[in-house]
Parts: sequence; structure tokens; C-alpha cells
Amino acid sequence: MAVRHPERLESLIIQNGNAYEEGLREFWDPIRKYWNDRTPEDAKPLAEFITPEGVNWHYTHGVRNEASISPDNWEADLYHLTKEGNPAIQLALFYDYKNNIPHYPAWQAYFRKHQPPPLIVWGINDYIFPADGAYPYKRDLKNIKFHLLETGYFVLEEDGVRIASLMRKFLSTKLTLK
Repeated sequence: MAVRHPERLESLIIQNGNAYEEGLREFWDPIRKYWNDRTPEDAKPLAEFITPEGVNWHYTHGVRNEASISPDNWEADLYHLTKEGNPAIQLALFYDYKNNIPHYPAWQAYFRKHQPPPLIVWGINDYIFPADGAYPYKRDLKNIKFHLLETGYFVLEEDGVRIASLMRKFLSTKLTLK
């Protein structure tokens, strides 16, 4: 939407949202392999992401305090991820992500041209979209509010109150009520 209708956006809030190839590191190696050769053999490592251990890992890897993360989160996700037909849907989503990458240059051009005020909040310990993908926003966006938080992929699970405060402060200075 931002690229097609830049006039519709007043600001950006980006939470571990990748728009740069620098943000696709080791985690993506088995997924890249699947992109190149979509075989059942290449799909096997990806199935690990929707096991109880894999879903738990998504929520707890890189957090400061695992005990502060409610197991209800991954139990609810696991319930839905393992429903009949959903593993195939997850594989299709992994495969489809490769279609985002060719759009990265257009997104970056949008950032440079339109300069929407950005708030970046990112888990510095995120292994899926590492902080390497957060820093390039600084190349393309001016007046950036940039926060690396000492947590993992699901930053809201551990730092939701802090992020809500950052968002309120950011939006109070960026939104125009119409």
C-alpha cells in the first residue's frame, strides 16, 4: 500500500519487519534451499518450525526471562498450526516469502523519496529477522526513532508495555487528526 498510495500513510511503525537483504541471515538458509528446490526433502527442516519445540523456540529464543513468556502463546499457535492442512499452508507461506525480496528495492525507494516518519522497535536477539535488518532503515529514513530491545522475535511478549509507551509518544507527535 505504501508504494502504491504513499499519500495514505503518515508514519511507519516497524517491529522486526524486514525490508533489506541484510536481515535474511542463517535462519533463512533452509528456506532459501526450499525456494531453489521445492522438494519434500527440502521441506523436512521447515516442518520443525511447527513442532512444539519449534513454536516454543520462536517465543523464547533470545528473551531475557523465559519464565515471563506465557506458554499459552505457543500452545494457542501450535493448536492452529497443526490443524489438518495447515502444515501445507505454512510451507506455502515459507515458499512465498521469496516474492517479497524483489520488492525490497521499491520499498527502499519509497522510504528515500517519501520519508514517512518511522518508529523502529526490534528485538536485538531475534534470530529470524536479526538486527542486521534493522540498521539499513537508517540509510534510507531520516528522523528515525530507533529502538533495539534486549529480547527476541516476539518483542511484544516481553516488552509490550514499553513498546506501547514508545508508540504513544511517537504517534502523539506524528499523527494529524482529520
